[in-house]
Amino acid sequence: MKMSETVTFVKGSGNVFLDVGFSETEAERELLRSNLALEVHRAFQVRKLTPTKAKDRLELSLSEVTHLENGDFERFSVERLLTLLTLLNHNVEVRIVPSEARGQVRIAAS
Repeated sequence: MKMSETVTFVKGSGNVFLDVGFSETEAERELLRSNLALEVHRAFQVRKLTPTKAKDRLELSLSEVTHLENGDFERFSVERLLTLLTLLNHNVEVRIVPSEARGQVRIAAS
């Protein structure tokens, strides 16, 4: 980049999937799945699970464990990721509250 070039910054929506062109519904689902997959990945690290230990504990194939470790969670549904978290000794709570506008799906991890 030359010193005379101008850089333009665009503020994101907070959901990268929405920013790259997914519909609002798809973007919410994908953000939820990616956040859940991140929590599964973090649990692997905290518990120092080897792929073999993770496979046995979660009743997954070794290739499925590898996909999760590599951030390739496309083949995992929200429901399946929630189940994996419970198998990793995480409590998962779902809270539903009314909204004045269109509702949103969020995950809060502690």
